[in-house]
Amino acid sequence: MGMSRHVEEGSSAGMFSPRRVLSLRLVRWFELDWHVLAIAGLLLGIGLAFVRAMSAADELFDRDDVDFGRHLAKVLLTLPVLVAALAVRPRWLRRNAYTIYGACIVLLLLVPIVGDDRNGARRWIPLPVNFDLQPSELAKLGVIVALARVLYRNRLQRLGDWGPPLLIALAPIALVALQPDLGTAMTMVPVTLGMLYLAGARAGVLARFVGAAAVLAVLVWYLQIGFHDYQLQRIDTWIHGIEAHELIERRNGPAFHSYHARVAIGNGSVLGKGLGNGVGNVAGHLPERDCDSIFAVVAEEAGWLGASLVLALYALMIALIMGSASAIRDRFSRLAVGGLALYFAAHFFINVAVNLGMIPMTGLTLPLFSTGGSSLLVTFAALGLALGLASHREPSLDRDSFRT
Repeated sequence: MGMSRHVEEGSSAGMFSPRRVLSLRLVRWFELDWHVLAIAGLLLGIGLAFVRAMSAADELFDRDDVDFGRHLAKVLLTLPVLVAALAVRPRWLRRNAYTIYGACIVLLLLVPIVGDDRNGARRWIPLPVNFDLQPSELAKLGVIVALARVLYRNRLQRLGDWGPPLLIALAPIALVALQPDLGTAMTMVPVTLGMLYLAGARAGVLARFVGAAAVLAVLVWYLQIGFHDYQLQRIDTWIHGIEAHELIERRNGPAFHSYHARVAIGNGSVLGKGLGNGVGNVAGHLPERDCDSIFAVVAEEAGWLGASLVLALYALMIALIMGSASAIRDRFSRLAVGGLALYFAAHFFINVAVNLGMIPMTGLTLPLFSTGGSSLLVTFAALGLALGLASHREPSLDRDSFRT
């Protein structure tokens, strides 16, 4: 009778049936990282307040750049993904990691065929629900779960061990870079390197990889091979924009975005100008202020103190997720949660660094703050997976943990 029940369950609806994929009943709610969820909720609430102020400023000055109602609708539409991701069974995720990764690759391959062309790039697949899907965002999750799977039994002790994880990372990086979306592609690099380190790679070996990649990047830039003109211009603007007088000289040309972002940040002083009262909102000169440049708006309207609080909340959330990862005995879940922490860290660092002028200008969202449906979808999925994998404590014989 037990065998018949097993056969019936095994053939009920395939490996993607809800019963096989999701189970809130198996979540150990007392072990859930509620403090991480609380910090994420606080950051989301602060982000909504800033976007609401932007929308109000646009209404006041008869602009339509930012639509708070549309942003809120996308938040409500994608928020259930957090609950669904939290309920995902770790064993199902491990067994189907390559399938998920393969689906992400297929979506990336479909972008040149069915994707929309906007601002010289083809990155979005339009959906019939007033929601544009950006496969490059989903690919980040695909890379994380696939790397966790391939590194599940791989300690990177031999030269041949490096091939599979590097191929898994390089394929979507190349496809995203060809869209072209070099900024999004580059976010996968620190995530990959970080997960390799967490899996056991020696720091010296990774340092040589980084050094070789840096030399190659400089050589490619110098020879101007493989770069689009606007990408070369961004790098040139960043190099010359380190000096204030050169940034000012180019403020009405290639340095327009960088100039206004740094002006907004400097204008915030210590206490800020108040919600909706910054030059970025009043004048509306700051490009992508609800998305890529939202940290500049935060720094201007909340000041140094408010921006520092936001930075501290992000850093604390990332540290707590990484800390919960280190306590998981199952190696796959530990690597996956560590990779998700690195996902948040990469987005956080790159978005802030771009606005501060520390790295060349590139378009990248600030999780839980920026508008954008695909960004919200992946952010909630990443957060839900991190919480769920850490609270599904399945029996495991794995003994290794992250190095301290």
